[in-house]
Amino acid sequence: MKITAENVVQQIKLKNEEALTFLISSYGGLLKAIVRKYLHGNQQDIEECLSDVIVSIWYHIESYDASKNEFKQWIAAIAKYRALDYVRKGERSMKYRSNVEFNEMVYRQPSEEQIQYDISHLLNELSETEQAIFKKYYVDGVPSREIATQFYKKESWVHNKLSRGRKKLKTILLKGEV
Repeated sequence: MKITAENVVQQIKLKNEEALTFLISSYGGLLKAIVRKYLHGNQQDIEECLSDVIVSIWYHIESYDASKNEFKQWIAAIAKYRALDYVRKGERSMKYRSNVEFNEMVYRQPSEEQIQYDISHLLNELSETEQAIFKKYYVDGVPSREIATQFYKKESWVHNKLSRGRKKLKTILLKGEV
């Protein structure tokens, strides 16, 4: 029997697997767009969720009521709520994962002495002027205007020194020289 939009519900109720092929070819784009909207590009989750949507439609077709809404709206609602379930499931696993990662980080945190040594060793890579500016600005919290006055320079000079120093420290850290 040829499956059409008019008889697809009836054929799914009769468990005709050809109706699934018609469902996917006719409504697959809609379902995928809805799922993608909520799952934001994680292809594996999108495909898995779409499979769950198709299975839900297959097993829950008896709950479809044509007097309440159209078939297209009904399957769209299933796709939306199944995708939201995946989002919630992902949030729970992220919460669990972040707790585990946090506990691991606590055990691997370096001591205060190690941090101070690393910072001072890193700052030694800067010139004496840059070190003084960094310490005043970042450690002591002196405003850049005051630092400029102390060095008899413009405030923009202080900002340039800070910016260039940060870039220099970043390249050193990325190269792993410290």
